[in-house]
Formats: sequence, structure tokens, C-alpha cells
Amino acid sequence: MSSNASASYPYRVVDVFSEEPLLGNQLGVFPDSLSLDSGTMQKIAKELNVAETVFLGAPSRPDCAAAVRIFTPGREMPFAGHPTVGASFVLRELGVVPKEVVRFSLEEQIGPVPVRVESGNSGRPLIWLTTPPIRVGSAIEASACARALGLDSTDLLGKPPEIVSAGNPGVFIALKNKETVDRASLDLQAARKLTDEPIFVFPFTPTREGAYSRMFAPDHGVAEDPATGSATGPLAAYMMRHNLMPTADGTHVISEQGTKMGRRSILHILVHGANGANGIEVGGYVTPVIEGVLTIQLAETQLH
Repeated sequence: MSSNASASYPYRVVDVFSEEPLLGNQLGVFPDSLSLDSGTMQKIAKELNVAETVFLGAPSRPDCAAAVRIFTPGREMPFAGHPTVGASFVLRELGVVPKEVVRFSLEEQIGPVPVRVESGNSGRPLIWLTTPPIRVGSAIEASACARALGLDSTDLLGKPPEIVSAGNPGVFIALKNKETVDRASLDLQAARKLTDEPIFVFPFTPTREGAYSRMFAPDHGVAEDPATGSATGPLAAYMMRHNLMPTADGTHVISEQGTKMGRRSILHILVHGANGANGIEVGGYVTPVIEGVLTIQLAETQLH
């Protein structure tokens, strides 16, 4: 006699970097993932098919509130911004992190990621993460970047495109205006010629408020990302390097992302120390939208 066993896992979906539901960047959060292996986590992330899904567990480090594993539909990520902010929100809602605690860290594959919480609009928490160390890589040929975005070289702002990374490398490409950013359309084959490593492509333009941005990451299973916290610290570093935003201690600007795809997101950037010498924080609001239960069939068990 045979029987099919199943297991159920509560989960939540929250919209990160938005104060309104159905905008921002969707995040799946599984608060209890102790019995899930890596392969099943990847399959669940593909099943939900949001930009990223996180699985929370007990930390191995005493200085962290929880361990966080982050999956896109295509691969596991060592660090990501909107999962860090969204997971922090859910941990506070569940009481794993008490509401009175305003500073804690999450254990991610890249290492501990510091989180800070402040009261924001109408008492809602504005959740900040400290960007991991930022590495500036090689410059990329401007004409090749233009081809990858389906644009002309004259559409670029005249700043050299560069690879910048805070754990996930991306090519940052400054364009002349919002209209040009909206016109961009990634040519995957041309994009793969920019570098040998898997990257995301981040076209943006400076604005009075900060930046207007988009992000393409098909190699990570994400055609276009509505909000990319892991790229926003590197964006600020790139902009400061090329005199596209103020470099003073305490500079606070925003990056608007996802508008073209109907998922407008607002990512706050706070610079500590001149040129971010003492760190760059990325912050945003979180809006809960779904609570559900995922039930999956386990391997067939033989009963005797």
C-alpha cells in the first residue's frame, strides 16, 4: 500500500519599496524553512515567480537575528536589498525581532547585513540596510552598452559605463533623460558580450531627486526588476564618482525604479561620510499584501 505525504508552509508576500499595495517589488517570505533543502527552495522560488523569495531560519552567528537565503526564479543570491528590507519587516511583524529593537543584523551568504529601523510616514517603519563593501570594476565600452540597450551612443550621458558590485556585479550606464531610460530594451545576446560573468544591466539618468532607474537581469531569471536594493548603493557610489550627485556626509536622495513596468518603487539613499566613506544606507517602506500556505507533495512513502 502506498501513500502520498505532503507538507505545508505558511508564507507571505510583501511589496517592498512602496507605501502602496501592488506597487514596489514583490517578495515571497517563508518564515520557517528548516525542513527545506536548497533544491526545493529554488523550485518554490520558481513557482512563486516573483523577483525574489526568501527563506528564514535560525542564524549560525550570535550577532544576527535570523539567517536569510535569497532565491530568484533562476538562482540563489549572496545578497539582495529588497529581500533584506522585506525580511526585516516580516521578522518584526512576527515578533522574532521585537518592535522596540531598531538595530539588528541578518545573516546572508555575503555575511552579516546591518539593518536600522526608524519611524517613517504615519508611524510606519522606514527600514534601512547598510550596503556591503562596494567594489568598482572595469569600464565597459560605451558603444557596446548602447547596443545592449537598443540605443545609440549619443543617448548616453558621456560618463563611462562601469561594473560596480556590492556582492552582485552590474553594469551602470548613465543616460541623458527619463525618456531614454524608458526607451531602453535589453538585447540579451549583446548584453552577454559586455563581460564574461553573469551581470545585471542598470540604465539610469540623474534627476533633481536623485535618479530614475531600471534594471535588467535575465541571467538571474529576472527580465526586469522593479526595485534593486543591492544595486542602489553601487548606483550612489557610481554617481558620486562621476559627479552626478552630492558627495557630502548626510546626503539623502532617492532612486525611482520600476515605473516603466507599472511597479513604481522608491528607494532612499543615505550617504555617511564624504563620498560614502562611512557607508551607504538604502531604505524603504514595505506593504504586506498576501498571507498564504504552500502545500507540496513529498516523496512517496511506502506503508507496511
